[in-house]
Amino acid sequence: MNSTALDQYRLLGRSGLRVSPLGLGTMTFGSDWGWGADADEARRIFDLYVDRGGNFIETSVNYTNGASEQMVAAFASEKRQRLVLATKFTMARDPATRTPVATTG
Repeated sequence: MNSTALDQYRLLGRSGLRVSPLGLGTMTFGSDWGWGADADEARRIFDLYVDRGGNFIETSVNYTNGASEQMVAAFASEKRQRLVLATKFTMARDPATRTPVATTG
């Protein structure tokens, strides 16, 4: 079996950033959609990934109504200098209700 260690970093395009060969997607961090990892389970997943050398984490304000992004922010706070965080920004949201806002073009 051929495996890749999470700490065998690769360059991210021409950015100069060195990232893990496998990123941690966090779409299922939070159970706001009726399924997914609660905060304790999400923390366990996050810590296992980072403790094994992972440093590339992807999230979005749209995942589990923003719970994923909030959890990642809390989990990453003490390890921020070691991590590369990627987030999506493609959908406008109403800050008061955290729901999508229709835009006109």
